Amino acid sequence: MTARPVKHSLTLKGHRTSVSLEAPFWDAFRAIAEERGLPLNVLAAEIDAARTGDEGLASAIRVFVLGHYRRA
Repeated sequence: MTARPVKHSLTLKGHRTSVSLEAPFWDAFRAIAEERGLPLNVLAAEIDAARTGDEGLASAIRVFVLGHYRRA
């Protein structure tokens, strides 16, 4: 099964940005935010602030989601 990325807008530090993730990653990302009691934009901002190097935000979110479920 191939899933094409779906683009959504997020607001980080008062600026709108678009992030493209596959639907299962969006679903998992939303579930994690809900589990933590955080708005999606707040969790995205936390991930954004923790980025180092050249990784893009979409990649950072995927790695975050993967790490969350690996620890579970």
